[in-house]
Amino acid sequence: QVQLVESGGGSVQAGGSLRLSCAASGRTVSVNAIGWFRQAPGKEREGVAGIWSVSGLTYYADSVKGRFTVSRDNAKNTVYLQMSNLKPEDTAMYYCAARRNGGRWNDPVIYDYWGQGTQVTVSS
Repeated sequence: QVQLVESGGGSVQAGGSLRLSCAASGRTVSVNAIGWFRQAPGKEREGVAGIWSVSGLTYYADSVKGRFTVSRDNAKNTVYLQMSNLKPEDTAMYYCAARRNGGRWNDPVIYDYWGQGTQVTVSS
């Protein structure tokens, strides 16, 4: 089992920045990759960014490219999502998720473990 805890959410004005953290514990050696997802009220959960645990290869949704950066600190078992130039449409609950196997990085179905989420609210 792997436990994930997100932190760092909050309320900011448009153009502001936030850094989300995802701390993993438990059997983290089994984790192949970490993904960040978000879900706004009435919308489907969407992939925001992903990072492979070993290689550090990253993936981003087109809507956040150039504004968000995903990184990892393997020594701390923590993955970060640095969000800059935030927009009101970025408002959502943000989740990190871990998966043991391969697959399309932004498909939530392939992820085995999920955190409880952290709220990000961006006002105009």
